[in-house]
Amino acid sequence: MEYRELGSTGEMVPEIGLGTWKYSGGVEPLRKGIDLGANLIDTAEMYKTEDAVGEAIKGLRNNVFLATKVLGSNLRHDALLRAAEKSLELLNDDVIDLYQIHWSNPSVPIIETMGAMEELVDRGIVRYIGVSNFSVAEMQEAQHAMANYPLVSNQVLYNLKRRQIERDLIPYCVDNSITVIAYTPLADGSLSAKSRFRSGQGESTLEQVAKEVDKTPAQVALNWCLSRPNVIVIPKSNSVERTIENCDASGWSLSSDQVQSLDAAFPQ
Repeated sequence: MEYRELGSTGEMVPEIGLGTWKYSGGVEPLRKGIDLGANLIDTAEMYKTEDAVGEAIKGLRNNVFLATKVLGSNLRHDALLRAAEKSLELLNDDVIDLYQIHWSNPSVPIIETMGAMEELVDRGIVRYIGVSNFSVAEMQEAQHAMANYPLVSNQVLYNLKRRQIERDLIPYCVDNSITVIAYTPLADGSLSAKSRFRSGQGESTLEQVAKEVDKTPAQVALNWCLSRPNVIVIPKSNSVERTIENCDASGWSLSSDQVQSLDAAFPQ
């Protein structure tokens, strides 16, 4: 497994982590991922999987980078602090490595929300502050609202079929040392199984590149995401076999020509 720096923190995280949205695989796929070096596990208050993650990392916490998210409806100061405590209770832990705001909430002053996030860091409950589904303007507002800590990440939708963030969000994150955590990098599985392919140019090109590099289409799709600067991915898998497959998307790189051919086959 290859690792990349989280923001400019000096903290190294795997370029392929483990997502848990709609996760139902039990402890083994997550533990296998940890064993393979995919030790960033992302969950959320909304997912209702924090307890499952807590069970999976029992006895392995020192080898895990733990990320979770607070609901956009819990961004008032007191509600956010309570949400963090509840997440820690479900995770059966005492610290969240990366705490993320799941969605922005324009009805709550951003300075109130970010002040509560910084308070959690001051109290030692949270190590790093991130956001999710934030636009560039929303990231700027969050950054300006914080006095003592940086914004280290933005978790957003990104895959071969959904490339909108390339226009302004990825360049902004590169310029400001913010890690992009790509969720749904396999487009809900449609980039992973040949039997589900439609007979379009994109799918044909993905199959061709997979043959050239002797990898699966899913591995190529994940590696394509990693060809972008500041990007890491968090695919979800309910099976040990698929977890192994996803982790094997790390440690090698597509050629520039292969990346360009995929770019052309899946236009923005």
